[in-house]
Amino acid sequence: MEHPPRVVVLAGGLSHEREVSLRSGRRVAEALRDAGCVVEVRDVDAQLVPALQAEQPDVVWPLLHGATGEDGAVRDVLDLLGLPYVGATPAACRMAWDKPVAKSVARAAGLRVPESVALPHGTFRELGAQGVLAALVERLGLPLVVKPARGGSALGVSVVREAGALPRAMVDCFAYGDVALVERFVEGVEVAVSVIDSGDGPRALPAVEIVADGGVYDYDARYTAGATEFFCPARLTETSAAAAAEVAVRAHVAFGLRHLSRTDLIVDRDGTPWFLEVNVAPGMTETSLLPQSVEAAGEDAGTLYRRLVEAATGASGAEQAPTEPAAPSGV
Repeated sequence: MEHPPRVVVLAGGLSHEREVSLRSGRRVAEALRDAGCVVEVRDVDAQLVPALQAEQPDVVWPLLHGATGEDGAVRDVLDLLGLPYVGATPAACRMAWDKPVAKSVARAAGLRVPESVALPHGTFRELGAQGVLAALVERLGLPLVVKPARGGSALGVSVVREAGALPRAMVDCFAYGDVALVERFVEGVEVAVSVIDSGDGPRALPAVEIVADGGVYDYDARYTAGATEFFCPARLTETSAAAAAEVAVRAHVAFGLRHLSRTDLIVDRDGTPWFLEVNVAPGMTETSLLPQSVEAAGEDAGTLYRRLVEAATGASGAEQAPTEPAAPSGV
């Protein structure tokens, strides 16, 4: 490319995570400008499509969180417009966005996944809450994690340690979606492993260990400076760190992801990583996990982000096939 890459960063949208998306967009735009890119940040509204058609940027980087940015719909539109973009294809997004589907994909790839039940609101209401909740506790035991089947930033997520707290957790969860995913809680160290692929195969960055002040890495803990303590690299044994990195790379490949992803894991007392979910649009704010991993790896964020932009350049989304995995690194 003879001229500096012209990048449109998409940030904002109308999801519950709009403010997080705007912060992510600003941070990435600043880093790309520092690396010599020409960057414009745009919201997702009725002016977006004609603006993209008129400007014809070299690359679009969707930094939209929640359904708008992670269910594949916006990327479908970018494919229709023939514009290359950073990140996963629409099909891969849809698999990762739906947590029960994602668990099936991860399990089929040989990853350890906590046992869970997906419960639509309608079924929960029609069959009677009391009987269903009793069956959940009987089958999965306590503690449990209740979360929306689709969603991010831990919105609507609760850890239930007593059966009496389960009804409230279900109500809170249904406020953010029509399907609740109830899964067995795995005791251990919560870590996030980011994977980067700028054209030479996916590689894991150092894992981030997450220690929330309140014990739960909820929305406030994620985006309030000082509310959570992070350790990067994570305080894991060399063997456990390597296993976590391997799981993240295997997840990246199994879902057919591109350029970047973040896999959330629990490493249990035996050092075994358990897959929780994979994120196709990781947060990029000042408290987000992927940027921490980039810094711990000793890489310059702007330089790395520009490499991702260049990797995405020159083909429509349908043509940008995921690359073969490289050996995990950064552990």
